[in-house]
Amino acid sequence: MIAQDVIGVDIAKDWIDAFHLSTAGHERIATTKQALARFAMAAKGSLVVLEASGGYERPVTEALAKAGTEYCRVNPRQAREFARAMGKLAKTDRVDAWVLAEMGQKLGLKPTPPVDPERVRLSDLVARRGAIGAMIRAEKNRAGTTRDAWLEREIALLIKVLEDHLAAVEGAIASLVAASALLSSEARRLRTVSGIGPTLVAVILARLPELGQLDAKRIAALAGLAPQACDSGIHRGKRRVWGGRADVRRALYLAGFIASRFDPAIQAFRKRLEAAGKPPKLAITACARKLLTILNAMLRDGKDYRKMSP
Repeated sequence: MIAQDVIGVDIAKDWIDAFHLSTAGHERIATTKQALARFAMAAKGSLVVLEASGGYERPVTEALAKAGTEYCRVNPRQAREFARAMGKLAKTDRVDAWVLAEMGQKLGLKPTPPVDPERVRLSDLVARRGAIGAMIRAEKNRAGTTRDAWLEREIALLIKVLEDHLAAVEGAIASLVAASALLSSEARRLRTVSGIGPTLVAVILARLPELGQLDAKRIAALAGLAPQACDSGIHRGKRRVWGGRADVRRALYLAGFIASRFDPAIQAFRKRLEAAGKPPKLAITACARKLLTILNAMLRDGKDYRKMSP
């Protein structure tokens, strides 16, 4: 028995396609503020299922939140795999909307918690910092290969401009965290751990808001640090980490490496793994997962980190 109607919404830049599961009706709606507001009000009492679409979903989710309409944002890869499992190999806007509605009903999806505007802005700033950092690295690589004096000067000027922009973004991140009572409190607590600096803190606060609210296994899966089995019959494959949020995984891997050098307990943990024959990268990944478990418990219990002997 369906507790509420489920509406699948496929999002494009200029319109959305909506499929109403209860009526099997389809509609295409322009992504103007007025049209989305009308849709959101009409959908009140239903669960709207949509994909994360690189930011194109924001006008829709903002309209739904303003109207008080529940929605669930799902991973596009999971939606595609669900479509294949349903035997839907074709991919069109209408088909995708139907798949999302079916996915919402059959998997019993729960509404996405309301977003915090401060974390949304922090996420945007962190993404911008990453993009500028990538441009700086690319220009420095070009500077290392060019032999033309004019090009060297041109690249140096561009790097200087990009570094100024990067500093401005870093300042905006620091100001945003300092101005928020919740973010500043969580940032101070996280930084009591060796290897957790302001860069990683910003990534965690922006991209892993569930920290402290889930158990260790679920938070590791979200961060892409949960080892996944690959077994079949008598074959026992290697466990590998994959999926999850790649930027969080990369940041925690670096933090795990630093903590394994300077925190006595994590350092001893890494040494035990390597002594047992584990490759260094696997040992550091395990340290990152252990560090994430510690951070999760800290925010859950409202306690600072206490260094322990090995």
